[in-house]
Amino acid sequence: MPDRRSPLDAAHRALGAKMVPFSGWEMPLSYPTGTLAEHRTCRSGAVVFDVSHLGTVRLDGPDAYDRIQRTLTNDLGKIGVGRAQYTHLLGDDGSVLDDIIVWWVARDEFHVMPNAANTQRVRDAIGGEDVTGGRAILAVQGPEARRWLADVQPELAEVGRFKVATVHWRGVDCVVAGTGYTGEDGVEIAVPAPAAPDLWEALLDVGILPAGLGARDTLRLEAGLPLHGHELGPGITPAQAGLDWVVSWTKGDFRGRQALEAERRRGIERILRGLEVEGRQPPRAEYKVTLDGAVVGEVTSGNFSPTLGRGIALAFLPPPLRAGAEVTVDARGQRMPARVVYPPFVSRRRA
Repeated sequence: MPDRRSPLDAAHRALGAKMVPFSGWEMPLSYPTGTLAEHRTCRSGAVVFDVSHLGTVRLDGPDAYDRIQRTLTNDLGKIGVGRAQYTHLLGDDGSVLDDIIVWWVARDEFHVMPNAANTQRVRDAIGGEDVTGGRAILAVQGPEARRWLADVQPELAEVGRFKVATVHWRGVDCVVAGTGYTGEDGVEIAVPAPAAPDLWEALLDVGILPAGLGARDTLRLEAGLPLHGHELGPGITPAQAGLDWVVSWTKGDFRGRQALEAERRRGIERILRGLEVEGRQPPRAEYKVTLDGAVVGEVTSGNFSPTLGRGIALAFLPPPLRAGAEVTVDARGQRMPARVVYPPFVSRRRA
């Protein structure tokens, strides 16, 4: 099956973007400015990502709330209309099948936002309508994001962190959420597909730099945010990923609860930690982590950190290995000394 294309595909190609296949879509990896420049601009100014490959499953009706509550791990009772919530879809064994943001748009309307490859899996679990093809999603991120968004339309800049609002822009309704995947402030804008190129141009016209998947990955890694298929997936539970706060134990039953309760009783044997190395060479996924010559874990994601100027990685390690512990990464024969840290590697203040 051919890769799907974003409503902004022509705009990306006109800018000279390097296009790559990603989860069944063809999306921009980087623009001529390069991944490093895009990354640094997000940390110091503002960038815009096209994240239209993410899914949108719309649930409507009086039973929508209950369907989400009995399926996903977090508790909608903690929030309300006009808010967003991070949550998980689990398998019966407690594995994280997908990590999801739920946008509570109106009283009986929810937009459930799965990862690109998991839209049908989420629909199978909770029902709803796949409306991915009818909109684009633009993620505007960075410390200057709101200032520049205000030049496009003030209401876009006024949607607070984990808030959700409908904003009217040039005759169309956009659903806007104060969410993102970079560790920086900003919003994600769901805009009807026909209007997406105009909004994209308006954002670029005020000085916001376009950024691709390459920068999105290095930014999320510095922020210590998990990526499905690396830090989340088969055999990985929320507690192992350091995300047990996503699980509500007070709302009643949900898919995978019994498996998590059993894990809670026996304790976890591994947990997600960060690794920092002294040089620029990053540890890579599947590299083994050793202590005194014995394998104690495995890298799940690694890259060069433009902010820190060194290699960083996430890895599953035994819980007793805490921040400051010295370990070694076996980089296919080359031994890389590393130090265990607690993510995030880069906070907004540190950046």
